[in-house]
Amino acid sequence: MATTRTASAHWEGTLFEGSGTARLETSGAGQFDVSWAARAEQAGGKTSPEELIAAAHATCYAMQLSNMLAQAGHPAESLDTTASVDFAPPSITGITLTVKGNVPGMSAEDFKKTAEEAKEQCPVSKALQAVPIKLEVQS
Repeated sequence: MATTRTASAHWEGTLFEGSGTARLETSGAGQFDVSWAARAEQAGGKTSPEELIAAAHATCYAMQLSNMLAQAGHPAESLDTTASVDFAPPSITGITLTVKGNVPGMSAEDFKKTAEEAKEQCPVSKALQAVPIKLEVQS
């Protein structure tokens, strides 16, 4: 079953002096202020496209890994995932996923192997293949 999720952005002014909002339309979960300064300098309580990408990537990866662990007979008690998206104007230059898992009965080696496979199969990882994605695994 295919689904479509929608977000929108509103911007006023020039790139450097202007500002705007990003809104999660499908869920209605929130509206977030954005600006160039928040993107390229200090966040100052605002978000950026890179932070939104990081949130999507961390969430998708955790879901993918959780499913793969369960299918392997080792459901995770918990997974803590962070995605860090590097931005050097005008490009996103890299992404680092960091995952720590509490997976009873699974060796650290098998967890790392499954974590690597999940990185390759994660739909957001696939969508972001133009950027180097590094994985750091902690057990």
